[in-house]
Amino acid sequence: MVYEDYYRRIAAACVAGETIEIGGGIGQLKNFIPAAISSDIQHSPMVDVVADAQNLPFGSGAISNIVMLDVLHHIEFPVLFFREAERVLRAGGRCVMIEPAITPGSTVFYRLIHPEPVRMRATPFAEGLPNPERDPYDSNQAIPTLLATRDRLQFERLFPNLEFVEVSWFSFWVYPLSGGFKRWTLMPESLGRRVLAFEKRIESALGRMLGFRTMIVLQKKSA
Repeated sequence: MVYEDYYRRIAAACVAGETIEIGGGIGQLKNFIPAAISSDIQHSPMVDVVADAQNLPFGSGAISNIVMLDVLHHIEFPVLFFREAERVLRAGGRCVMIEPAITPGSTVFYRLIHPEPVRMRATPFAEGLPNPERDPYDSNQAIPTLLATRDRLQFERLFPNLEFVEVSWFSFWVYPLSGGFKRWTLMPESLGRRVLAFEKRIESALGRMLGFRTMIVLQKKSA
């Protein structure tokens, strides 16, 4: 239920044309964008293309949408990915990402309960050669929040052809109480649907303070 909401948000933010999913995993996006091409750094039966986000096997200006759910904070050198996104997107094409949001309401959960690290002093703009032996699940959950806030101006200087068209903050209680991929949940589905509907009504006012998720939409400028 929680992830269906995420995929609906992603689908609604896309423009018409070819859509590539990065980090496709179990292939759930195709329930919402059936024609999407799913890619992942690891092979699975649901993946159409095995590829590294830092070196995409697509032609320049060939893609209308790049979509990702919980992928950016796992990429070793995000700056390499954004160069590739800038290259493969057509003018007006979009990069749509939903990622962890580090906010006053979520920081304790992400720092103390969620197993992935939060390094707010890191830079999203470090460069190097991708390590083929690196664990693809290595991560820094702070990266998306840093890009959307502290480091936004530096991002805009480095990638002048990619403009922010949306940064939204949402997902308050249902997500952490769901148990995620654990076998338990503290939120029955029937209650969860009602609470999720309430969350949507207040997210514009309280998202930046309480949100556990951020959606970042970048658009490639026209020439």
